[in-house]
Amino acid sequence: MTGLSLIWLVHSHTGSFLTAGQVSAAFAVAEALAAPQLARLTDRFGQSRILPPALLAHALTVAALVCLVTSGARNALPALGGALVGAGVPQLGAMSATRWAALLRPNRAAELPTAFALESLSNTAAYLVGPATVSALAAAGHPVAGTTVAVSLSVAGGLLLAAARSTPHATSRSLLHGALFILIGLNLAIGVYFGALQVSVTAFVVEHHAPGTAAPILAVSNCSGLLTGRLYGLRRRRATPAMQLPIATGALMLATWLLLTAGSPLQLGWMAVLTGATIPPLVALFSQLTESTAHPSVLTQAFSWPGSASAAASASAAAASGWAIDTLGPRGSFALTATAATTTTLHSLTGLRLLHPPTSRPTPPKPAPHDRRAPRTRNHSR
Repeated sequence: MTGLSLIWLVHSHTGSFLTAGQVSAAFAVAEALAAPQLARLTDRFGQSRILPPALLAHALTVAALVCLVTSGARNALPALGGALVGAGVPQLGAMSATRWAALLRPNRAAELPTAFALESLSNTAAYLVGPATVSALAAAGHPVAGTTVAVSLSVAGGLLLAAARSTPHATSRSLLHGALFILIGLNLAIGVYFGALQVSVTAFVVEHHAPGTAAPILAVSNCSGLLTGRLYGLRRRRATPAMQLPIATGALMLATWLLLTAGSPLQLGWMAVLTGATIPPLVALFSQLTESTAHPSVLTQAFSWPGSASAAASASAAAASGWAIDTLGPRGSFALTATAATTTTLHSLTGLRLLHPPTSRPTPPKPAPHDRRAPRTRNHSR
């Protein structure tokens, strides 16, 4: 909601999509760079200490940007304000996932997949309701109200997290390991998918002279994800998350390649239902794998880095999609989406061994010292 509200806010006061795009890009890049650093501080000092000043800084930077834009500031000042807002975004998604792990891992670890499925469902619902709310307020002539609602929700949610003190901190562990790089690569590819899909759908329906169908197509895609996310959270599975991952990414790959065959907005809508249905289980699997492969003392950072990778890739993919559409038409952008989904499948297969928790590999028993079957050594010094 925050990123979209800034686009509406800047464009409504400047009349320039270029300026709005610059502010949005500065916001996205700053958030991607600053998020892991805020997560590092959170792991070290705890959510209850870091969140209140971070929320205050976020609210103040948003207020400063609103003042800059509404007062008619030009040149680089709005972009600088967008960067400050992005750098101060509280990483509530990573902190919430860390809180679930702290609550359930000691005695109720079997319920973690359900908890992460619930997180994925709430994300899907937010992407369904949030942009529509911001756009409706802006279309009614109240772009500042959309920004205010977005920052108010962030501050309120952050204060709720800060009120409970149940997450570990004081870290001395290393974050870097092979599984994290696999997860970052997967989130980079998923970010490209998200960034390219929205532009692709919009360009396709405009080409078919039905621009009003873009919002319903994206809405039904999200609604199908609500259903599959709910079903995924209800069932317990014997297969490990690492074994489930290639199946989920393979389903996304097949669904995205079908987008290239769409001949009308109606056909595209049916295919968008399939692609949207694969996303919540996949996001839940990402969270399970992050939790199972990272040490609890650096868990917020482990959740933050893949999220930053996804955000950065999504912003870059939106620009790349524009080039693909200008060069090859909407199907060129759909090809970019399908390529990203294929990359997730290949990446999940190549990283299958690294994504298994280390405890899953049994060690052979050593023979006891008194065992007669143990090999004897002769003393030749006599």
